[in-house]
Amino acid sequence: MQIVIIGGGFAGINLAKELTDKKGIEVVLVDKNNYNFFPPLIYQVATAFLEPASISYPFRKFFAGKKNLQFRLGEVQKVIPSENKVILNNGDLHYDHLVFATGAETNFFGMENVKKNAIPMKTLNDAIEMRNTLLKNLEKAAICKDIRKRRKLLTIVIAGGGPTGVEVSGMFAEMRKNILLKEYPELETSASNIYLVDGGDALLSPMSVESQKETLDAVTKLGVVVKLNTRVIDYKDDTVFFADGNTIQTKNLIWAAGVSARDFEGIPAESYGRGKRMITDGFQKVKGTENIYAIGDTSIQFADADFPEGHPQLAQVAIQQGINLAENFKLLLQNKPLKPFKYKDKGSMAIIGKNKAVVDLPKPKMHFKGFFAWLLWLFVHLMSLITYRNRLNTFYQWMIAYFSKDQSLRMIIRPDKKS
Repeated sequence: MQIVIIGGGFAGINLAKELTDKKGIEVVLVDKNNYNFFPPLIYQVATAFLEPASISYPFRKFFAGKKNLQFRLGEVQKVIPSENKVILNNGDLHYDHLVFATGAETNFFGMENVKKNAIPMKTLNDAIEMRNTLLKNLEKAAICKDIRKRRKLLTIVIAGGGPTGVEVSGMFAEMRKNILLKEYPELETSASNIYLVDGGDALLSPMSVESQKETLDAVTKLGVVVKLNTRVIDYKDDTVFFADGNTIQTKNLIWAAGVSARDFEGIPAESYGRGKRMITDGFQKVKGTENIYAIGDTSIQFADADFPEGHPQLAQVAIQQGINLAENFKLLLQNKPLKPFKYKDKGSMAIIGKNKAVVDLPKPKMHFKGFFAWLLWLFVHLMSLITYRNRLNTFYQWMIAYFSKDQSLRMIIRPDKKS
């Protein structure tokens, strides 16, 4: 059985792991990057509190010694279901079963100026670009004599009040308090505002009312200006435009306001649902296909009675779907009945700042906040990293940051662009 997996995120890598050394199954994992990375900690790379290697790991090193697993660097151009063939930008692959685990990409909701000028927060490349941009703007502000231009360089607007937006705003607020004036004494008398804006009426909208209220209170106490029911409609000439007519002048609009899956040539149009997510049955098979599957953020399934509108685009959903599909491939090989996917909700959490976090657990229904919730967040995220090396590196850097309230990773490193 030849299985081709497109995408090596939470869903794809867990599917591949579960099929390791399984007799009768050959796996090829395709990804446009040569490494797996951990998206929930992207913002810590972007704010220079973690190095990229702490949350990433090369696929080929991960697959070393696993005889039935292969890695292929490439991007999908087209699928030809009638020939069981997927065409990549650097060649073709044949499959018995094809699995899309391509995750989601940043959704700019059709706003071209925002897409062109804002700073996205989805990939490791985004994080490094964001770190470089913010550090360069700080250097510019340090020598800028024009008060208005300096204010634009120092003002940060974060669009999106989900976990990423909350975590980024909290990190920036603590950096402003503990680091900025120490390392940039030239900015001692300069105003630097951090805005967190969201089109809804609460931060962390999927979480409990208690978590929403505590998060709003905590980020406000950190000095973040929260603007709810405030939707961004444009960003040009260093100005963020809102639907209510207000504007904010800034060089730094960080976009964490939404995601969308992507479509692929060869997959029938009727196979796609909301947000370009592939519609799947209870066994993750894509609607209108015979041997094509989708898992993780790129899929939407209505067969789970507990989630009739589809599962949330969360890491735990992707992980569990990858494991469930791997089990079904093993059962398929043995001609045994397949097991439908049923999501086990393990709760949700978000970190706000040092010793501050919120956690909601569904069964039994429990809510935690403060230091204990912060410890839970640290433990869960550490254990979710792909290797022990990642866990040790991240834990070490977190300990340095915790006791020193600082890190030494604020370096502007970029390739030399030669003509």
